Amino acid sequence: MPGSHNGSNSTKTMGVLTVGGLVAVTAYTVALGSNGWLWFGWVVLGLITLAMVATRSA
Repeated sequence: MPGSHNGSNSTKTMGVLTVGGLVAVTAYTVALGSNGWLWFGWVVLGLITLAMVATRSA
């Protein structure tokens, strides 16, 4: 099924972006101090990723 394969790739991509975003936000926080908007953005990205995982497995 091409649709499920494509969904799996997009979910993996979102997972990689979420982890990469966490690394970037953590590095920014260590180097320059905390920024609430960056953490908020990362949480939103994480929630979107979790939603994609939940809909893929449903």
